Amino acid sequence: MAPPSSRRSGFSKKAQYSLFTGYLLAGACALLGLGLLVLSLWQPAAFAPVRGLATDVVAPAGQVAATTRSGSQGVLASIAGYFGAGRQNAELRREVEIARIRLAEAEAVKAENRRLKSLLGLNEGITKPVAVARLVGSTATSGRRLAYISAGASDGVLPGMPVLSERGVIGRVLETGRSSARVLLLTDSESVLPVRRATDNVIAFAEGRGDGLLRIRLVNLGVNPLKVGDTMVTSGAGGYYRSGVAVAVIDTITPDGGIARLVAEPGATNYVAVEPIAQAAAIETLEAAERPAPAPSPSPSRKPVASSSASVPLETVD
Repeated sequence: MAPPSSRRSGFSKKAQYSLFTGYLLAGACALLGLGLLVLSLWQPAAFAPVRGLATDVVAPAGQVAATTRSGSQGVLASIAGYFGAGRQNAELRREVEIARIRLAEAEAVKAENRRLKSLLGLNEGITKPVAVARLVGSTATSGRRLAYISAGASDGVLPGMPVLSERGVIGRVLETGRSSARVLLLTDSESVLPVRRATDNVIAFAEGRGDGLLRIRLVNLGVNPLKVGDTMVTSGAGGYYRSGVAVAVIDTITPDGGIARLVAEPGATNYVAVEPIAQAAAIETLEAAERPAPAPSPSPSRKPVASSSASVPLETVD
């Protein structure tokens, strides 16, 4: 059955009074709201305590919402940091390793300056590289450790010139072409490099083992002063390399020295700098070694015999 369309309260006095009271309350509330609105526009500061009370009431709920929001942001940041942690750790390890190498080189330069204080007029400028080239490849499976760079004789590269990366020594030029060169790496079994400890004057030879490591052999045998973590730098002996360039870090101690790992790994190097040979005497020695030997002269003992034999018939004819 459909409800009646009329919404009248009928003849019930109670229902009529209830409806009238509702109308009165609604009108009173509307008037009160209008009055409060006018008062807030006329005197805004009058509602400051009310606003403060409302803020105090909703503050706990706001704190809970802020904590939840911060926690969710922290979770998202943790997830993003987890995925980026490996790359960041690798970059930080690389930066720390380079900083350690540079610190060792600085200590080597400081020690060198202490040894040269008594010399006057010594002026060593910054070494300008002959060429900067890309390391295009290196051998990894054979006993010989060689690399190839994209700079050759047309760029001024000559055999014997040292090859360095941003970390330290890579090797030296073995052969040159017009636009490329072959480099003898430090780890080659035929490579021998004079080195010293960065912090003092403990001298040794760094010999390649053909397996990616160097054997450090002390010149003065006796009590081995080397320790794990010591940085070995070029000593400058021989004249090919300038002094104080990082070479290797001691990894294992042996009775006559130690086993060291390179600070400049060729497999992780993209660009290298080819520097000139440090001393002119080394250049002269290299040129003399490459100069062909002169032809042997005839023996001086045979000339008098020939002349004497030729003079005898002349005297007999006369």
